[in-house]
Amino acid sequence: MSLNRTAKGIVLVPSLLLGGAFLAAGVWSEGPAASNKTLALSLGGLLMAAGLLAQLLPESKPESSESD
Repeated sequence: MSLNRTAKGIVLVPSLLLGGAFLAAGVWSEGPAASNKTLALSLGGLLMAAGLLAQLLPESKPESSESD
């Protein structure tokens, strides 16, 4: 299966949104939720890194069909 720009976007957008949500939850957590601060920050960082690394994967070159 080849990689293309659409597939990269499908991976990038949700991972950045979820990663940002986890990072925000980790930064602004108070009260009983503060015990999960490191988990939220690590999940947020992992999701954002995965989305950005997916953009660095090389795209496949389009196959050219030669017709005579």
